[in-house]
Amino acid sequence: MKPTRRHAIAAAISMAAACASGLAWAADGYPAKQITLVVAYPAGGDTDALARLFAEKLSARVGQTVLVDNRPGASGIIGSAYVSKAAPDGYTLLLAPSTFSIAQLVLKTNGSGYDVLNGFTPIVQTGSQPLFLVAGGNSGLSTLKDAVAAAKGGKSLSYASPGSGSPMHILGEMFARASGVSLAHVPYKGVAPAINDVLGGHVPVTFVTLGPVAPYLAGGKLRPLAVASAQRSPLAPNVPTLAEQGYKDVEVTAWNGLWGPRNLPPEIVKTLNGHFNEILKMPEIVSRMAVLGTTPVGGDADVLGKTNAADYARFGKVIKELGIQAD
Repeated sequence: MKPTRRHAIAAAISMAAACASGLAWAADGYPAKQITLVVAYPAGGDTDALARLFAEKLSARVGQTVLVDNRPGASGIIGSAYVSKAAPDGYTLLLAPSTFSIAQLVLKTNGSGYDVLNGFTPIVQTGSQPLFLVAGGNSGLSTLKDAVAAAKGGKSLSYASPGSGSPMHILGEMFARASGVSLAHVPYKGVAPAINDVLGGHVPVTFVTLGPVAPYLAGGKLRPLAVASAQRSPLAPNVPTLAEQGYKDVEVTAWNGLWGPRNLPPEIVKTLNGHFNEILKMPEIVSRMAVLGTTPVGGDADVLGKTNAADYARFGKVIKELGIQAD
Protein backbone atom coordinates (compact mmCIF):
# COMPACT_ATOMS: atom_id res chain seq x y z
CA MET A 1 0.00 0.00 0.00
CA LYS A 2 1.49 3.34 -1.07
CA PRO A 3 1.66 6.13 1.52
CA THR A 4 -0.89 8.85 0.88
CA ARG A 5 -0.37 12.61 1.22
CA ARG A 6 -2.32 12.39 4.48
CA HIS A 7 0.10 9.77 5.80
CA ALA A 8 3.09 11.91 4.81
CA ILE A 9 1.70 14.95 6.58
CA ALA A 10 0.92 12.91 9.68
CA ALA A 11 4.45 11.51 9.69
CA ALA A 12 5.94 14.98 9.36
CA ILE A 13 3.81 16.27 12.23
CA SER A 14 4.80 13.32 14.36
CA MET A 15 8.48 13.86 13.64
CA ALA A 16 8.21 17.60 14.41
CA ALA A 17 6.48 16.81 17.70
CA ALA A 18 9.19 14.33 18.57
CA CYS A 19 11.90 16.91 17.80
CA ALA A 20 10.11 19.55 19.88
CA SER A 21 9.74 17.08 22.71
CA GLY A 22 13.43 16.24 22.52
CA LEU A 23 14.34 19.94 22.54
CA ALA A 24 12.19 20.58 25.57
CA TRP A 25 13.75 17.61 27.32
CA ALA A 26 17.25 18.93 26.53
CA ALA A 27 16.32 22.37 27.84
CA ASP A 28 14.81 20.89 31.00
CA GLY A 29 18.10 19.14 31.73
CA TYR A 30 20.19 22.23 31.03
CA PRO A 31 22.93 22.62 32.01
CA ALA A 32 24.28 19.08 32.27
CA LYS A 33 27.95 19.96 31.79
CA GLN A 34 30.46 22.82 31.83
CA ILE A 35 29.45 26.14 30.25
CA THR A 36 32.11 28.17 28.42
CA LEU A 37 31.75 31.94 28.63
CA VAL A 38 33.82 33.55 25.88
CA VAL A 39 35.36 37.00 26.32
CA ALA A 40 36.75 38.35 23.05
CA TYR A 41 39.40 40.44 24.83
CA PRO A 42 42.51 39.81 26.94
CA ALA A 43 42.34 39.25 30.68
CA GLY A 44 42.52 42.38 32.81
CA GLY A 45 39.83 44.54 31.20
CA ASP A 46 36.39 45.30 32.58
CA THR A 47 34.57 42.84 30.31
CA ASP A 48 36.87 40.08 31.54
CA ALA A 49 36.36 41.13 35.17
CA LEU A 50 32.58 41.12 34.74
CA ALA A 51 32.67 37.73 33.04
CA ARG A 52 34.57 36.18 35.94
CA LEU A 53 32.17 37.76 38.41
CA PHE A 54 29.13 36.42 36.56
CA ALA A 55 30.72 33.01 35.96
CA GLU A 56 31.20 32.47 39.68
CA LYS A 57 27.59 33.33 40.52
CA LEU A 58 26.09 31.40 37.61
CA SER A 59 28.14 28.33 38.46
CA ALA A 60 26.83 28.40 42.03
CA ARG A 61 23.25 28.64 40.80
CA VAL A 62 23.34 25.89 38.15
CA GLY A 63 25.76 23.48 39.82
CA GLN A 64 28.13 23.34 36.84
CA THR A 65 31.52 24.89 36.14
CA VAL A 66 31.39 28.11 34.11
CA LEU A 67 34.76 28.62 32.42
CA VAL A 68 35.85 32.04 31.13
CA ASP A 69 37.66 31.63 27.81
CA ASN A 70 39.60 34.69 26.55
CA ARG A 71 39.80 34.80 22.74
CA PRO A 72 41.14 38.29 21.90
CA GLY A 73 41.88 39.89 18.56
CA ALA A 74 40.49 42.25 15.91
CA SER A 75 38.51 44.38 18.39
CA GLY A 76 36.55 41.37 19.59
CA ILE A 77 35.64 40.05 16.16
CA ILE A 78 37.64 36.82 16.52
CA GLY A 79 36.01 35.71 19.76
CA SER A 80 32.55 36.82 18.72
CA ALA A 81 32.80 34.99 15.39
CA TYR A 82 33.89 31.87 17.27
CA VAL A 83 30.71 31.88 19.35
CA SER A 84 28.55 32.58 16.29
CA LYS A 85 29.73 29.26 14.83
CA ALA A 86 29.22 27.25 18.04
CA ALA A 87 26.39 24.76 18.52
CA PRO A 88 23.21 26.49 19.80
CA ASP A 89 23.00 24.31 22.90
CA GLY A 90 23.74 26.86 25.64
CA TYR A 91 27.22 25.57 26.42
CA THR A 92 29.13 28.27 24.52
CA LEU A 93 28.11 31.83 25.36
CA LEU A 94 29.56 35.30 24.75
CA LEU A 95 29.83 38.22 27.14
CA ALA A 96 30.43 41.19 24.86
CA PRO A 97 30.80 44.96 25.24
CA SER A 98 29.10 47.29 22.80
CA THR A 99 32.09 47.12 20.45
CA PHE A 100 30.26 43.97 19.30
CA SER A 101 27.73 46.12 17.41
CA ILE A 102 30.11 48.37 15.51
CA ALA A 103 33.58 46.83 15.13
CA GLN A 104 32.81 45.31 11.75
CA LEU A 105 31.65 48.68 10.43
CA VAL A 106 35.22 49.90 10.88
CA LEU A 107 37.39 46.81 10.34
CA LYS A 108 37.56 44.66 7.23
CA THR A 109 36.85 41.06 8.21
CA ASN A 110 37.42 39.35 4.86
CA GLY A 111 34.49 37.07 5.50
CA SER A 112 35.66 35.97 8.95
CA GLY A 113 33.19 38.05 10.93
CA TYR A 114 29.61 37.58 12.11
CA ASP A 115 26.10 38.83 11.47
CA VAL A 116 25.55 41.61 14.02
CA LEU A 117 21.76 41.63 13.81
CA ASN A 118 20.88 38.01 13.03
CA GLY A 119 23.86 35.84 13.91
CA PHE A 120 23.28 35.57 17.66
CA THR A 121 20.55 35.05 20.23
CA PRO A 122 20.30 37.89 22.79
CA ILE A 123 19.98 36.65 26.36
CA VAL A 124 20.32 39.65 28.69
CA GLN A 125 21.88 43.12 28.81
CA THR A 126 24.05 42.90 31.87
CA GLY A 127 25.07 46.52 32.29
CA SER A 128 25.67 50.03 30.98
CA GLN A 129 28.81 52.13 31.34
CA PRO A 130 29.48 55.84 30.88
CA LEU A 131 32.65 56.72 28.95
CA PHE A 132 35.25 59.13 30.31
CA LEU A 133 38.07 61.14 28.78
CA VAL A 134 41.08 60.58 31.01
CA ALA A 135 44.58 62.10 30.84
CA GLY A 136 47.85 60.72 32.11
CA GLY A 137 49.14 62.26 35.33
CA ASN A 138 52.37 63.30 33.59
CA SER A 139 50.70 64.57 30.43
CA GLY A 140 50.49 68.17 31.62
CA LEU A 141 46.75 68.14 30.94
CA SER A 142 44.53 68.97 33.92
CA THR A 143 41.31 69.97 32.15
CA LEU A 144 39.52 69.42 28.87
CA LYS A 145 40.34 73.01 27.97
CA ASP A 146 44.05 72.17 28.35
CA ALA A 147 43.73 69.22 25.96
CA VAL A 148 41.90 71.22 23.28
CA ALA A 149 44.32 74.14 23.61
CA ALA A 150 47.30 71.80 23.27
CA ALA A 151 45.87 70.24 20.12
CA LYS A 152 45.00 73.62 18.60
CA GLY A 153 48.42 74.95 19.52
CA GLY A 154 50.11 72.48 17.24
CA LYS A 155 50.99 69.87 19.84
CA SER A 156 50.42 66.33 18.58
CA LEU A 157 47.60 64.85 20.64
CA SER A 158 46.82 61.16 20.42
CA TYR A 159 44.29 59.05 22.28
CA ALA A 160 44.32 55.38 23.21
CA SER A 161 41.34 53.07 22.76
CA PRO A 162 40.76 49.35 23.39
CA GLY A 163 40.46 48.79 19.64
CA SER A 164 39.36 50.13 16.29
CA GLY A 165 35.58 50.17 16.05
CA SER A 166 35.12 50.38 19.82
CA PRO A 167 32.71 52.95 21.29
CA MET A 168 35.82 54.71 22.60
CA HIS A 169 37.17 55.02 19.06
CA ILE A 170 33.86 56.38 17.76
CA LEU A 171 33.65 58.81 20.69
CA GLY A 172 37.17 60.05 20.01
CA GLU A 173 36.32 60.85 16.39
CA MET A 174 33.02 62.49 17.36
CA PHE A 175 34.84 64.68 19.88
CA ALA A 176 37.52 65.59 17.33
CA ARG A 177 34.80 66.81 14.96
CA ALA A 178 32.94 68.74 17.68
CA SER A 179 36.08 70.43 19.03
CA GLY A 180 37.69 71.09 15.66
CA VAL A 181 40.99 69.48 16.65
CA SER A 182 43.02 66.74 15.08
CA LEU A 183 43.40 63.65 17.25
CA ALA A 184 45.49 60.61 16.36
CA HIS A 185 43.87 57.30 17.24
CA VAL A 186 46.09 54.65 18.85
CA PRO A 187 44.18 51.33 19.08
CA TYR A 188 45.14 48.52 21.45
CA LYS A 189 44.02 44.93 21.92
CA GLY A 190 41.89 45.69 24.94
CA VAL A 191 41.43 48.17 27.78
CA ALA A 192 44.33 47.07 29.98
CA PRO A 193 47.16 47.68 27.48
CA ALA A 194 45.65 51.03 26.46
CA ILE A 195 45.62 52.22 30.07
CA ASN A 196 49.15 50.95 30.66
CA ASP A 197 50.49 53.14 27.86
CA VAL A 198 48.66 56.20 29.17
CA LEU A 199 50.09 55.51 32.63
CA GLY A 200 53.53 55.15 31.06
CA GLY A 201 53.26 58.47 29.25
CA HIS A 202 53.35 56.96 25.76
CA VAL A 203 49.85 58.30 24.94
CA PRO A 204 48.48 61.42 26.68
CA VAL A 205 44.76 60.60 26.90
CA THR A 206 42.25 57.79 26.53
CA PHE A 207 38.50 57.37 26.27
CA VAL A 208 37.58 54.60 28.69
CA THR A 209 35.02 53.20 31.11
CA LEU A 210 35.49 54.13 34.75
CA GLY A 211 36.23 50.79 36.37
CA PRO A 212 39.71 50.05 34.99
CA VAL A 213 40.99 53.58 35.73
CA ALA A 214 39.30 54.27 39.09
CA PRO A 215 42.30 53.18 41.23
CA TYR A 216 44.63 55.45 39.25
CA LEU A 217 42.27 58.42 39.45
CA ALA A 218 42.23 58.16 43.23
CA GLY A 219 46.03 58.20 43.33
CA GLY A 220 46.46 61.03 40.82
CA LYS A 221 48.20 58.88 38.21
CA LEU A 222 45.34 59.65 35.85
CA ARG A 223 43.04 62.69 35.67
CA PRO A 224 39.39 62.67 34.53
CA LEU A 225 38.62 65.48 32.08
CA ALA A 226 35.03 64.75 31.04
CA VAL A 227 32.25 62.17 30.88
CA ALA A 228 30.39 61.53 27.61
CA SER A 229 26.91 61.00 29.04
CA ALA A 230 23.87 63.29 29.08
CA GLN A 231 24.24 63.87 32.81
CA ARG A 232 27.10 63.49 35.25
CA SER A 233 27.67 59.95 36.36
CA PRO A 234 26.69 59.10 39.95
CA LEU A 235 29.83 56.96 39.94
CA ALA A 236 31.96 60.12 39.50
CA PRO A 237 29.73 63.14 40.22
CA ASN A 238 32.58 65.68 40.20
CA VAL A 239 33.49 65.00 36.58
CA PRO A 240 31.72 67.43 34.20
CA THR A 241 30.04 66.25 31.01
CA LEU A 242 31.29 67.14 27.55
CA ALA A 243 28.05 69.07 27.03
CA GLU A 244 28.71 71.18 30.13
CA GLN A 245 32.04 72.13 28.63
CA GLY A 246 30.58 73.22 25.33
CA TYR A 247 30.57 70.03 23.27
CA LYS A 248 26.96 69.03 22.73
CA ASP A 249 25.70 65.92 20.91
CA VAL A 250 28.87 64.01 21.78
CA GLU A 251 27.25 61.32 23.89
CA VAL A 252 28.27 57.68 23.82
CA THR A 253 27.38 55.10 26.46
CA ALA A 254 28.94 51.66 26.45
CA TRP A 255 27.11 48.48 27.48
CA ASN A 256 27.71 44.78 27.86
CA GLY A 257 25.47 41.79 27.29
CA LEU A 258 25.21 38.02 27.18
CA TRP A 259 24.69 36.30 23.83
CA GLY A 260 24.30 32.78 22.55
CA PRO A 261 24.67 31.45 19.01
CA ARG A 262 21.78 31.89 16.61
CA ASN A 263 18.76 29.63 17.21
CA LEU A 264 19.45 29.10 20.90
CA PRO A 265 16.30 27.35 22.21
CA PRO A 266 13.83 29.72 23.93
CA GLU A 267 13.79 27.51 27.03
CA ILE A 268 17.55 27.94 27.49
CA VAL A 269 17.30 31.69 26.87
CA LYS A 270 14.58 31.88 29.53
CA THR A 271 16.67 29.85 31.98
CA LEU A 272 19.80 31.97 31.55
CA ASN A 273 17.88 35.24 31.49
CA GLY A 274 16.18 34.31 34.76
CA HIS A 275 19.46 33.41 36.45
CA PHE A 276 21.15 36.62 35.31
CA ASN A 277 18.28 38.84 36.38
CA GLU A 278 18.59 37.36 39.85
CA ILE A 279 22.39 37.68 39.82
CA LEU A 280 22.17 41.34 38.80
CA LYS A 281 20.02 42.07 41.87
CA MET A 282 22.53 40.63 44.35
CA PRO A 283 23.89 43.45 46.58
CA GLU A 284 27.46 42.19 46.28
CA ILE A 285 27.14 42.11 42.49
CA VAL A 286 25.68 45.63 42.35
CA SER A 287 28.52 46.98 44.52
CA ARG A 288 31.20 45.10 42.59
CA MET A 289 29.79 46.30 39.26
CA ALA A 290 29.90 49.87 40.59
CA VAL A 291 33.61 49.42 41.29
CA LEU A 292 33.93 48.36 37.64
CA GLY A 293 32.04 51.47 36.54
CA THR A 294 28.97 49.52 35.48
CA THR A 295 25.28 49.86 36.34
CA PRO A 296 23.19 46.64 36.16
CA VAL A 297 20.45 46.58 33.51
CA GLY A 298 18.76 43.17 33.18
CA GLY A 299 15.24 42.75 31.85
CA ASP A 300 14.00 40.62 28.95
CA ALA A 301 16.26 39.38 26.19
CA ASP A 302 14.65 41.93 23.84
CA VAL A 303 16.26 44.77 25.80
CA LEU A 304 19.68 43.62 24.60
CA GLY A 305 18.47 42.96 21.07
CA LYS A 306 17.00 46.44 20.73
CA THR A 307 20.07 48.13 22.25
CA ASN A 308 22.31 46.30 19.81
CA ALA A 309 20.17 47.22 16.79
CA ALA A 310 19.96 50.88 17.86
CA ASP A 311 23.74 51.18 18.21
CA TYR A 312 24.32 49.45 14.90
CA ALA A 313 22.04 51.94 13.15
CA ARG A 314 23.21 55.08 14.98
CA PHE A 315 26.94 54.45 14.84
CA GLY A 316 26.77 53.06 11.34
CA LYS A 317 25.60 56.50 10.27
CA VAL A 318 28.29 58.27 12.33
CA ILE A 319 31.04 56.02 10.96
CA LYS A 320 29.93 56.74 7.40
CA GLU A 321 29.65 60.50 7.99
CA LEU A 322 33.10 60.76 9.57
CA GLY A 323 34.76 58.21 7.31
CA ILE A 324 36.05 56.27 10.32
CA GLN A 325 38.29 53.35 9.39
CA ALA A 326 40.68 51.04 11.19
CA ASP A 327 44.09 52.56 11.89
